[in-house]
Amino acid sequence: MEISERFRGYLPVVVDLETGGFSKESNPVLEIACTFLTMNEDELSVKRHARWDVNPFPNSIIDPASLKVTKIDLDDPDRNGIDEKDALTEFFREVREEMKVSGCHRAVMVAHNASFDQGFINMACERTNLKRNPFHPFTALDTATLGALAFGHTVLREACRRAGIDFSEAKAHNAAYDAERTALLFCHIVNAWDYQTAWLDSARDSDGD
Repeated sequence: MEISERFRGYLPVVVDLETGGFSKESNPVLEIACTFLTMNEDELSVKRHARWDVNPFPNSIIDPASLKVTKIDLDDPDRNGIDEKDALTEFFREVREEMKVSGCHRAVMVAHNASFDQGFINMACERTNLKRNPFHPFTALDTATLGALAFGHTVLREACRRAGIDFSEAKAHNAAYDAERTALLFCHIVNAWDYQTAWLDSARDSDGD
């Protein structure tokens, strides 16, 4: 089965952001990371990763508490930060390339507490006047919700542990690491769901109506 068939023509892209606070209007995106997925026969699995360091947009406000959590050093000479619009442009280009390869007509964001990441991305597109956002504007797949369903826990760390996925506190709150862990959790939950039986039963019920 192809990933386009499994998700009705949508390409699920796992996304994680690190930001300078909780306000999408005034706090900047500081890191963007994504993990692309693929189907190996009927198993969803990780394909590859991408990430970008992002420079704060002009006049943005950075909450010092957020930097303590993320451990981002904006003055680190090895930090290869690029402007917000350039980062989004490169990010969306990667997504569109994967959509083309997979035969999907649109991307759908997968994230932990997805409304947060989706809100920041949509606001950044508005701020930079970037029109070609490949993601569905309001639909997202939230692993916090899926974690509550599958494991009775909404916290990424605890949901991963209950799924048997290693999770390092020391590496957490790094966009690349959190996107990778989120991707593994999403794959685990999707692969555990007996969708073929569910779809067959649904088709039989529809035929019987």
